[in-house]
Amino acid sequence: MKQSILDLQTRVNDVLKAELVSSEIALDELTIELAAENSFEGLMKCRDELGFEQLIDLCGVDYLDYGKANWETMKAANTGFNRGVFDFAEDEQQDESLDMPRRFAAVYHLLSIEHNIRLRVKVFAPNTQLPVIPSVIDVWSVANWFEREAFDLYGILFEGHPDLRRILTDYGFVGHPLRKDFPLTGHVEMRYDNDKGRVVYEPVTIENRVNVPRVIRKSSPEKAE
Repeated sequence: MKQSILDLQTRVNDVLKAELVSSEIALDELTIELAAENSFEGLMKCRDELGFEQLIDLCGVDYLDYGKANWETMKAANTGFNRGVFDFAEDEQQDESLDMPRRFAAVYHLLSIEHNIRLRVKVFAPNTQLPVIPSVIDVWSVANWFEREAFDLYGILFEGHPDLRRILTDYGFVGHPLRKDFPLTGHVEMRYDNDKGRVVYEPVTIENRVNVPRVIRKSSPEKAE
């Protein structure tokens, strides 16, 4: 393990005592977690006191069914490949996992040009049904479009953002396409109508066709050649 990473962890722990939830080193990288209610103050300290003057990236994460493998089961799960074939929307709405704590998070990738070192910061939204995390535009102005992207794709709301609206999907788009429970075929499809002179929305007409990889189950006896 690099000594520079160990030194960084010590410095971070000293500076972010009140805001720090966890600190972990893996693959010579330091990842810390800040509580949402203290994240703005903590990230401000990362910039001003720890020297991370640059925000490289900010992305959303959906931890629904995190760590589960669809292929290591005797019965296919309602997520993964076959959510594009079958409609499990009703079952998923009743699934208690949709109310799971710590489902949505914003991940910040910070760079200190002066010290040539990086830091990863995670902030979990305390409420799954209405995930809200403080905006960091006042810390790094480049977060403007990053936060709009996380809102568009994951539905994470950034409190204090001056213009939080979709940036990749259409303004009339329904849902957030990178959420784990969003159907692969989507809810509607759109096209340009020459007669109406505008974009129109229509029911999905995509043929549900999924290439399923070969699954070898440990409990299945091998066929004799």
